[in-house]
Amino acid sequence: MPGELLRIKGLGTAKVAELSAALEISRRRAAAPDNGHPRIAGPQDIARQLLPRLRDLPWEVFVVAILDSRNALRKQIELSRGTLSASIVHPREVFKAAVDERAAAIIVAHNHPSGNPEPSREDIELTRQLVESGKILGIPLHDHIIIAGEHCISLAERGLL
Repeated sequence: MPGELLRIKGLGTAKVAELSAALEISRRRAAAPDNGHPRIAGPQDIARQLLPRLRDLPWEVFVVAILDSRNALRKQIELSRGTLSASIVHPREVFKAAVDERAAAIIVAHNHPSGNPEPSREDIELTRQLVESGKILGIPLHDHIIIAGEHCISLAERGLL
């Protein structure tokens, strides 16, 4: 390769040696794993991330987790906070955040301040709407997680996705 580089007009032996060394170093160097973003293998991974933040709050918080194409968690975006009526989100809000962040997939989560982990009628309807919207936009919803105190449930595991 250094011989081929020397044939390029304007490259002398010093530059060729520098380029050859840089190419060799990069060839030998192994890529470092991406430890900055945790991989998400299932709903419990997201629940572990969010449980300390969402348990025992006196108000409801709705979060969308942005995943990349390797299922690594890139970002968590809080979409709403407040009483039950004030914290209701719509698919357009969820997918606006997903599109803005170039998500490959999403997981949504919210807490139930009452401590009851069971999904409400509104939770089930929102999940259905998010699944349909995700199909249209090409950004799948992997799960909808409800956190209640120390407990959490996955609507995907319950077959509601």
